[in-house]
Order: sequence, then C-alpha cells, then structure tokens
Amino acid sequence: MTPSEPSTTETNRIKVWYRFVPREGWLPYDTEGLWATRLSGDTARVENVPFLQNGVAEGEVVRFVTDADGLHWAKERVEASGNCTLRVLPIPSGPLGRSAQAVHERLAPFGLGGEVYSEEFPLVALTVPAEADLGGIKALLAHGKEQGWWHFEVGCATDAWRNA
Repeated sequence: MTPSEPSTTETNRIKVWYRFVPREGWLPYDTEGLWATRLSGDTARVENVPFLQNGVAEGEVVRFVTDADGLHWAKERVEASGNCTLRVLPIPSGPLGRSAQAVHERLAPFGLGGEVYSEEFPLVALTVPAEADLGGIKALLAHGKEQGWWHFEVGCATDAWRNA
C-alpha cells in the first residue's frame, strides 16, 4: 500500500444515520450520524456512542439502506453488542459545575469510554461494556443525582443492566 492509498479500515468507515422525533426540551435535532465500520453491502458495526438516538450502543451491528444521496440510514439492529449507552449532564449549579472532565473522573474507575457533546452544553455520552460493574455504576449514578452532580439517562439498556 502506498501512502496515498486509503487503508481497508478507512474505506470501510461510513456514517450510519438515524432519524427520530426531537424531544421537547432537548437538543433540537431529528437525525444523528454515528461512525461505523461497513461489514457488508448493508450492515455495519457502530463505532461511537450516540448522543441522541435511543436503543443503540457502540459495537452493535445494524442493517442500513443507502439513499440516492449516498446517505446510509439505519433500519434495524442485526446483532446486539451487550453494551449500554449512558448520557450524563452535569448540573451547572452543582458541585461539578459544567465540567465534563469531572463526570469522566467520577466514572473513570469503571473504565467507561465516551465523548463530550460540547463545552457549552457538556453532555457526556458513555459506553458501558457488558462486563462492567453494572451495579456499581448504577449506584454511583444514583448517588450523583442525589448529590446534585448530574442528571442522567440510559439511552440503551440490556437485560443485565435492568437486573443489576
């Protein structure tokens, strides 16, 4: 491969789009694009955590259709990853302030990876791996909510999460 040739990984990297009804009082978007690795002509593995779309987590395999503009629209989940999606919004007037880093620091002992929406609106989206300490994470989330650190929601839950 010469330096100018894209690697197989780069050529298989696509964005899979989701369309949904915007929620009142939430970000005013009706679509979200997630990076994914194409696995076949109509399937891809999601490679990042969603900020808006519910019911999907990093690592899942989804089926998509490609429209006339070349956009890949998610149709269904083909294979679950076992991961969960969490969204945490620090309370500006609380002890963590607007610090996404403080959110990450509190959850770091659990080995959670994630992304920050923006510094102006520090929404932290996190992937909770299937093998994580789900009970411990749930306890910390509840404690943080009680202490006024954050609001949180579970965007994609597994049976293991619900039963922890």
